[in-house]
Amino acid sequence: MYRLFSDSDCDITPEIADRYGYFILPMPFEIEGEMVYPYQGFREFDFHGFAEKLRAGAMPTTSALNTAEYISYFEPTFAEGEDILYLHFSSQMSGTFKNMQPAVDELLKKYPERKFYSVDTLAISICALNMLCEAGEMKLKGATAEEIVAWCENERQHFATYFYADDLSFFRRSGRVNGLTALMGNILGLKPIIMMSKEGKLVSIGTERGKSRSNRRLLNYMESLGDCVESHRVLVASCDAPEAAEELKALILGKYPGADVIIVPTNPTVVCHAGPGTVGVCFHAISR
Repeated sequence: MYRLFSDSDCDITPEIADRYGYFILPMPFEIEGEMVYPYQGFREFDFHGFAEKLRAGAMPTTSALNTAEYISYFEPTFAEGEDILYLHFSSQMSGTFKNMQPAVDELLKKYPERKFYSVDTLAISICALNMLCEAGEMKLKGATAEEIVAWCENERQHFATYFYADDLSFFRRSGRVNGLTALMGNILGLKPIIMMSKEGKLVSIGTERGKSRSNRRLLNYMESLGDCVESHRVLVASCDAPEAAEELKALILGKYPGADVIIVPTNPTVVCHAGPGTVGVCFHAISR
């Protein structure tokens, strides 16, 4: 027996977690003096309200879980006699996993009969979520932890993800661009295009002008890299950008009418760094 674990940076919600039996590790952030642990003590996250705070100038900061917190989340499952299979966001994007390993080592000494499986999705947001859903379907059909690990390690380079950010001001806040560049970019309507790299990092690959042209560019990536697109979920990320996300969904269905296209609200960690208005797509591909 084993239980699936994931974390809030993978865009998983309590509804999805219930469907597949996941436990969600909350990746914390602080905003306006309050430390928030997503879905810890509540099931509904106010994505629009959070985005509005950022638009008004709030400067959230993200945090790593400490070793004691990892122990508190993992130990009950081990104590109940179940193993753990944790599919997590990219280790290239956070130091939190340095805190996780001592917790796992300590728990395995205490529960030597238990096993801990860890899969680095080399992804975040919808790219990770797409893999989580497929892994969840496998578990429901009776797959072992080892089978899911092998599938993930083989398939993770076949989920391609592209985003565009709406407002360069958030890149200025994070230091990725200077103030003048951000100002001129916003005046010209430039949208930075970002991809999920093979190494598990978000990489800027250029700019596009305007939301409609940016959506078209994301569709172009699908057309050039897509593999069995209609046989897998297509996830569209929306950082409080419902109109742009619906426009992208319509474009995708125009090209792939049989596709299962689902719009997903983007987790607060990504919104903190990319800003409200960010839109993305994840699809099954020849390669990232």
